[in-house]
Amino acid sequence: MNYEQDMYIDEDFLDMEFLDQPSLMVKYSTMLADAKRERDLAKEALDLKKAEIDRDVRNNPDNYDLAKITETAILNVILSDDTYKEANKIYNDANYEVNVLQGVVSAIEHRKSALENLVKLYGQNYFAGPSIPHDLKELRKERNKETEHRIGQSLKRNK
Repeated sequence: MNYEQDMYIDEDFLDMEFLDQPSLMVKYSTMLADAKRERDLAKEALDLKKAEIDRDVRNNPDNYDLAKITETAILNVILSDDTYKEANKIYNDANYEVNVLQGVVSAIEHRKSALENLVKLYGQNYFAGPSIPHDLKELRKERNKETEHRIGQSLKRNK
């Protein structure tokens, strides 16, 4: 996804920008919800891995060369286990994605405020100059085609 491009406001087409605003919010809010679900699943997997290693250490302490079974010794075994490290990395990556998307959703809320302020400026003739009427339906079709093309290109790059 190109977050920066979705945040761009074309001040010459504020009406189009307002029409696109709700779909942007839905798009990124949904992505955020999906990312939170993935993070929660990753956290469950991490906790499960920790419990499995803990149980194995307690049931088979000889396999871990522990002189004494203490909570600190068990925790050290868990933290040094490669499968635990991998599960922790997956959780951290998922958490990062949630944080990024929370920032994007916040930016979209700020984008709405910016649009409202630009409309106020427009109403005060801040952008006064020659005006050319435009066909809203045709412009929306063109922007939707551009968006679909952009998404298709992004999907190709991600594969």
